Amino acid sequence: MTRKNDNKDNFELSDEELQKIVAEADTGGRKPTGLTANVLLVVALAWSLFQLWIASPLPFSLGMFVFNDTEARAIHLAFAVFLAFAAYPALKRSPRDRVPIQDWLLAGAGAYCAAYLFLFYRELSTRPGLPTDMDIATAVVGLTLLLEAARRALGLPMVILAVVFLCYIFFGPYMPDVIAHRGASLAKGMSHMWLTTEGVFGVALGVSTSFIFLFVLFGALLETAGAGAYFIKSAIALLGHMRGGPAKAAVVASASTGLISGSSIANVVTTGTFTIPLMKSVGYRADKAASVEVASSVNGQIMPPVMGAAAFLMVEYVGITYVQVMKHAILPALISYIALFYIVHLEALKMDLKGLPRREPLPWQKAVITTLMTFSGLVILSAVIYWGFGWIKDLFGDGAFIVVGVLMLIAYIFIVRHGAKYPELHLEKPGETMEYLPEIGPTLKSGLHFLLPVAALIWNLMVEQLSPALSAFWATLFLMFILVTQRPLFALFRGTGALGAATRQGFHDLLSGLVTGARNMIGIGIATATAGVIVGTVTLTGIGLAMTELVEVLSGGNLMIMLVLVAVICLILGMGLPTTANYIVVSSLMAPVIVELGAQSGLLVPLIAVHLFVFYFGLMADVTPPVGLASYAAAGIAKSDPIRTGLTAFGYSLRTAVLPFMFIFNTQLLLIGIDSSFQLVLTIVTATVASMMFAAATQGFFIARNRIHETILLLLVTFTLFRPGFWMDMLYPPYDEVAPTELSRLVEEAPRNGKLRIWIEGMSLEGRDISKGVLLPLGERGPARERLNAMGLTVMSLGDDVQIAAVRFGSQAEKLGLEQGFTITTIELPSGERPAKEWMFVPAFVLLGLVYAMQKPRQRRRETEAEA
Repeated sequence: MTRKNDNKDNFELSDEELQKIVAEADTGGRKPTGLTANVLLVVALAWSLFQLWIASPLPFSLGMFVFNDTEARAIHLAFAVFLAFAAYPALKRSPRDRVPIQDWLLAGAGAYCAAYLFLFYRELSTRPGLPTDMDIATAVVGLTLLLEAARRALGLPMVILAVVFLCYIFFGPYMPDVIAHRGASLAKGMSHMWLTTEGVFGVALGVSTSFIFLFVLFGALLETAGAGAYFIKSAIALLGHMRGGPAKAAVVASASTGLISGSSIANVVTTGTFTIPLMKSVGYRADKAASVEVASSVNGQIMPPVMGAAAFLMVEYVGITYVQVMKHAILPALISYIALFYIVHLEALKMDLKGLPRREPLPWQKAVITTLMTFSGLVILSAVIYWGFGWIKDLFGDGAFIVVGVLMLIAYIFIVRHGAKYPELHLEKPGETMEYLPEIGPTLKSGLHFLLPVAALIWNLMVEQLSPALSAFWATLFLMFILVTQRPLFALFRGTGALGAATRQGFHDLLSGLVTGARNMIGIGIATATAGVIVGTVTLTGIGLAMTELVEVLSGGNLMIMLVLVAVICLILGMGLPTTANYIVVSSLMAPVIVELGAQSGLLVPLIAVHLFVFYFGLMADVTPPVGLASYAAAGIAKSDPIRTGLTAFGYSLRTAVLPFMFIFNTQLLLIGIDSSFQLVLTIVTATVASMMFAAATQGFFIARNRIHETILLLLVTFTLFRPGFWMDMLYPPYDEVAPTELSRLVEEAPRNGKLRIWIEGMSLEGRDISKGVLLPLGERGPARERLNAMGLTVMSLGDDVQIAAVRFGSQAEKLGLEQGFTITTIELPSGERPAKEWMFVPAFVLLGLVYAMQKPRQRRRETEAEA
């Protein structure tokens, strides 16, 4: 039960209750014993082993147990549905220590319906579009059981959303004119949703099957190995001495665990039980301590490489590689965390808070270096692997994989041998105080081997350029080896003996990690399948077009109003949804709205910018009261009011909310269109300063408390640094128009991965007159015909006109909304006479210097008064 404090507005959750919140949200609230527990363990273990099998090269090498995509998706969902009914209780009063007979029956029926496409794949392939009564009955029962599984695992919001869309399918003729459609029969609707790959078994579930499971399993194994405690302790050791140090450590620790976690709630509880009491101990108010943890933990969902499992969905929806998704997402995620770090610093300045003491003082030079290393650790590790060891691939070719594997094994043994000189890391229990910070050297060195599987993953992705699934498979295999061997090796090198017991514990850790990984996937598997209902409705009814028309009417054609409307709708749609389902819903419904209406207004941006825009605002619903479970869990640790915590966390998260508006207009923030190292450094520096100045403006404090005019100036500095082109566009036209007959020459001359702005006109297949701009992605250099064909486009010249002759199905050209028969009316090139927009940074920094000069005397007075 919840234990109330003397303050009636605050409440406290015990450690057991916190773990229960995480379990009910992520792995299922049941903890049965005896045979039932063994059944759940075996099923979860079988799911993990199945996923490892289909990701490995073995099925094709051995020629046995090869599953096609549809069969694999069906088995994947069968596991998820079975475990959802077995692990998640139906009601609050349902038993937690056993599985009732009715849940076993529902689990079996749900698994059968989900596996129907696998069990009868051959028969179904002989009668496409002609479902039998048995097919329809299975689809109806299966969809009903899926929604019940979603209710248990995800809560009511997801189910209500799915039911609304199902009603829309069957009652289309009775809807308001703006969203009305012909409707569908039960046979057509159920067949579309359950018997094809357009609905439940669509792309989203396919990504869950192919990619997401392996990365979630990788994170679960890393956590089981002890990486979570290592990241938290390392952050405390490095940053705990600063002003408000525990809060800064909480930001970095949550960013680190966010790299391997797909759950903001688990992130809050894992790091928060340690960092929130520390924040309170140095003077942070309870709700502020909780809010820092919430904001940093939710931000873990935008941090590559996992991004709450949405990164892999973006690969399919946007049509770019996984490495490109990580590249585009990394800078906004980093500057968002840096801004939160700065907010924490400002709060500490306002309250004159100190950090925790060290046993020995740390020189300031070392402090600066360790801080920079802490924030850019993943980037530095990636750069070291790519440029420092990439030559191995050039030297050994295909044999580099084996060479690097041997080097990794040798490095692992030497690192463990060196780490064994230092004591094993343990997190303090709730209620224990920390008098001194842990020493930096021993803390960092004791767990360096946890970075090796991450290094293996980066090597496979960036140097070997394997698929995300195969990269994760080999990295996970290496991590499994570490789990089994790390305890025996530490016992050997420390001379503690008991190698047999250590080995048994290693295998127990491996089993626990495999089971935890599968149970962590239950909610994600159910979420991607249920979100397939929304995707299937879009493809069956054309509601995406209706949403575009609705937003167009409401916005009156105004671009900024349209973007604000989309942001608000994404916030509403995202309430109560897990990250993966959240992204599927908002990207299916709202991303096409920005693409279509933005193109009509001249806003031509790459698809990745649009998808990140809707993703960010969908995620903001995780923070926003009254739904955010992360705020509830953090408030329980901090003994603060959950609503107040959620509102404070929302205020801290405003720096994340402003980013999408900036990168949608300035795609250099996504590292797009950057031509030189200088431009890259300039973009990173100015974006970081801009995010910090926005934090200073919204927190009302820079180096002293802001006055109203200073806040306005800081916001002006923020806007200019984020979007310098806005002011330059007022002085010089950004583009020159070129005749469409120049298309072939311009395509051929464009740089590698360049983009070309074109304007098209024509009548769509639905009979609508279209006039919009499109940004053509040109890929590798080559003849014009080849580059256009690579994106699925064929054009032909008719005198002074250039028409689209063909658009390949499923190509990038189709995703951009191009259709056969459209005419290219104009090509736009960047203006040759326009000065670089970066010149606008000069007045921005002058303004920033002015604000600094105005506040400096007040800062001196404040310091003098504090000393007195």
